[in-house]
Amino acid sequence: MENVKILAVVGMSGSGKSVVVDHLTEKGYPKVYFGGMIYKEMEKRGIERTEDGESEKKFREMIRETEGKDWVVRQVIAEVKDLINAGQKRIVLDGVYSWTEYKTLKHEFPGILTFLAVVVDKKLRYKRVAVRPGRSFDTAAIQERDRSEIENLEKGGPIVAADYYALNNGSTDDLAARVDEILKEIEF
Repeated sequence: MENVKILAVVGMSGSGKSVVVDHLTEKGYPKVYFGGMIYKEMEKRGIERTEDGESEKKFREMIRETEGKDWVVRQVIAEVKDLINAGQKRIVLDGVYSWTEYKTLKHEFPGILTFLAVVVDKKLRYKRVAVRPGRSFDTAAIQERDRSEIENLEKGGPIVAADYYALNNGSTDDLAARVDEILKEIEF
């Protein structure tokens, strides 16, 4: 895995992870989407995705409980290795959720994996999520999602343990500029 670098983007719902990942994919970096592993498995099992995300949430928690907390990350690791074997040198991971996933990735890709947490003031994050096209939540729903992700998925650990932070309290251009600074620093 010589000269390979992997950047994992983490953050709470509405923090701006997708904005960062879109910025990186526009630069030509391939992404591996953790949620995509859930969607593929739901489709394989004939489980429909609901607009409110409830079926995805229940399935995500169920698969981690029945197949192990590392089920999603095992699928991701296989996909990352396929990309590396195909010659990719820079890979973006979108959606690390749990402490187990964090530890597994750090063990699997020592020295080539960097975590970037996208953070935003909670009040601003809630405001943005309320008007987000296609995936909006009211305050009560986002608070419940936060609680569920922190308590059931251990989502806080990867954010706290991130190598770099991008504050997203300003414009998307400000966020992109911060991400570009980080990319230079880590020679991504």
